[in-house]
Order: sequence, then structure tokens, then C-alpha cells
Amino acid sequence: MLLRTTDVAKLLSISKATLETWRSRGGGPAFVKYDRAVRYRKEDIDRFISERIRENTSCIEA
Repeated sequence: MLLRTTDVAKLLSISKATLETWRSRGGGPAFVKYDRAVRYRKEDIDRFISERIRENTSCIEA
């Protein structure tokens, strides 16, 4: 399933501009680009979320 930028922004509760910034600077979810279209795979969004699960706010990871 491929999602548009606006769909992913709503899903993550962030702005479309934030996703666009992440695409140019890195740090966001993986995306697919063909011609001028940018799409996100649902499994990549799920992975992006899963990788950010934390149990505390400490910067030190065990």
C-alpha cells in the first residue's frame, strides 16, 4: 500500500513540510520516488514508528 505525503503527515500528526524537510535532510521514514511522485509504504511508516518507541526520556540507551 502506498501513501501520499499528506496521508503520512496526518498519520504521524506532523506537517507536510516536516516530512519534506526529513526527505531532504534525512531522519524520516523511507520513501519511494518515481518520476516526480513521492510515496510511502505502510510497512516503512510502521517501522519508523516502532523504531522510536521509548520507555523513558533518558538520552542514555541501555
